[in-house]
Amino acid sequence: MPGGRLTQQERHQIALGVADGLAYAEIARRLDRPTSTITREVMRNGGPTGYRADLAHHATERRAHRRRQATPRGAQVLAQAHGRDLEAVREYEDRFTAVLMQSGLPKMTAQVLTCLYTTDAGSLTAAELVQRLQVSKATVSKAITLLDGLGLIRREHDERRRERYFVDDDALYQSMIAGAKANFQFAETARQGVAVLGPDTPAAARLENVSRFVQFVAENIVRAAEQAREILYTKSEEKH
Repeated sequence: MPGGRLTQQERHQIALGVADGLAYAEIARRLDRPTSTITREVMRNGGPTGYRADLAHHATERRAHRRRQATPRGAQVLAQAHGRDLEAVREYEDRFTAVLMQSGLPKMTAQVLTCLYTTDAGSLTAAELVQRLQVSKATVSKAITLLDGLGLIRREHDERRRERYFVDDDALYQSMIAGAKANFQFAETARQGVAVLGPDTPAAARLENVSRFVQFVAENIVRAAEQAREILYTKSEEKH
């Protein structure tokens, strides 16, 4: 499946498909592109009734130019490492951030987490995040506090006593376990309501069902996280 930016020719094919009333999935199939790429392309360039290939192409070039101008040099060097295409990296980071936001994270918190996941170094300091995102130290600190509270990152001090932030297998595992613990607490609280509201009432029956469902899901999350940790860590150690 091809990756990278849409070409002007592809945009003309999208315009023809939209004009013919084709579904985005069908247009995507003909171009061998993900359906999400076609949907995003159309919706951010006028929608199904206003999409124009040439206008969309020029608008995309203008956005890319603005992003290149706004990108700090340090971030450009990181993105272009290993021969990477800067624009393709930025577009991927935007998609990754959007997915994190859909999961409930605020935009800046999602951007910080995206930076941590996509850095080759495996970790970043607050100063490095400030440079990459061009925001204040206080803004980064607020995002880090939220991520730390959710168990999505871990903190360590390096040899210069700077605090570094990591996202790795263990951080993800701890986040899964923390989420499961919250679900266990929710299930227990729901179960307590059965006695308070009366075991033979509709409300109590609802709470009992909720408690069983959440308890079952949480137990399986813990079991799956434990298994994944054991299998993935073992394979990683064997490679080394």
